[in-house]
Amino acid sequence: MITRQRLAAGVCALLAALTAGIAFPAGAVADETAAQAAPKVELVLDVSGSMRANDIDGGSRMAAAKQAFNEVLDATPEEVQLGIRTLGANYRGNDRKTGCKDTAQLYPVGTLDRTEAKAAVATLTPTGWTPIGPALLKAAADLDGGDGTRRIVLISDGEDTCQPLDPCEVAREIAAKGVGLTIDTLGLVPDAKTRDQLSCIADATGGTYTSVQHKEELTDRVGQLVDRAADPVATPVAVEGADACAKAPALKSGLYTDREEFAQHRWYRVDVEPGKELRASVSVAADRTVNPDYGVLLRAVTVHGREIVRGEAAGNGRTDVISTGLRYPKAESDDEDAPAETVCLQVSNSFSAASGVKTTPGMPLELTVDVVDGPDQASDVASFGLGRGWWLLGALVVIGFLAGVLWGWISRLRIAVWRTN
Repeated sequence: MITRQRLAAGVCALLAALTAGIAFPAGAVADETAAQAAPKVELVLDVSGSMRANDIDGGSRMAAAKQAFNEVLDATPEEVQLGIRTLGANYRGNDRKTGCKDTAQLYPVGTLDRTEAKAAVATLTPTGWTPIGPALLKAAADLDGGDGTRRIVLISDGEDTCQPLDPCEVAREIAAKGVGLTIDTLGLVPDAKTRDQLSCIADATGGTYTSVQHKEELTDRVGQLVDRAADPVATPVAVEGADACAKAPALKSGLYTDREEFAQHRWYRVDVEPGKELRASVSVAADRTVNPDYGVLLRAVTVHGREIVRGEAAGNGRTDVISTGLRYPKAESDDEDAPAETVCLQVSNSFSAASGVKTTPGMPLELTVDVVDGPDQASDVASFGLGRGWWLLGALVVIGFLAGVLWGWISRLRIAVWRTN
């Protein structure tokens, strides 16, 4: 339903633009139809000496990265402005201070010239240090400005070698600026420390971490992340949940944000018509230090308090976000005027604040609600766990019965003939 609403909105916008073209001169049309800010992506590649290692499908890590870059550059959507930054690509010496400044923009963020970008990538040779923190700071500056989606894709095979500038703290500083920039990380054949560091960087900005050990995995994942930058971004709507279903706000399909205090319950209401299916998911972000052992619960309940279905998730270690979801299909009704059912959504959590940590304001909560067309009729879905195979089983039973009767009759006839003879 969300998709249909967006499509309808797009059609309306197109009609408005065409109407403007009739009513106003060409100059006004250009202003009216100005494109939304282009999404920006910067690929940040580790070119340190360890990228020489030959442990990815019989070739070097650098060769796998180059191949991935070439294929991704060919498939990059036209609307995406893409740039490439390196770290550890130029300084071959042993001076740590100099090596930790070794980050450079290989290809500027902008309209992509595929041939030029490929030629620049082809010149790379594994060289020096691993200044991940400084590279992230520079990459954030490269993407500064504009309202479109901004994404950094960091590809590295080792830990940052330029402490005390902790790349996790750098990522948190970038997130704290509220610039809407996401950092996704990919670890090439990573050890435990590298995996933890890259996961931390991604978590800090709401990005993703992926461990990669094969060339195809690297190509596919980088391509997915570049494509994701071109996807339209849904703007969440602020809503305030209630402490009881009767007082809860009524929600339609969409993305909503709220705040939930520790161990608090928040209630929301959604109307589900016969033949429709409710799909809901919730994420609660631990934006401060919390104690181990926590969980999030999402329940769908009738207005009379009977639980329909629930989704839950639990953890016992460090995390930034914990999520769960549920689905509730409302059966079709023979009555065309049958009213919609009001479903109460309850969100609760079992987080507890660590000693000395403030409990207010509540933790950020993000709720997604989607009411879509329900599943097929009962004849098309599972019946006694067999689906359409139920009819086949019935036919086999009937055929078996008839075959048994026929065989019995033939056997009796043969015995009668034998006795007669």
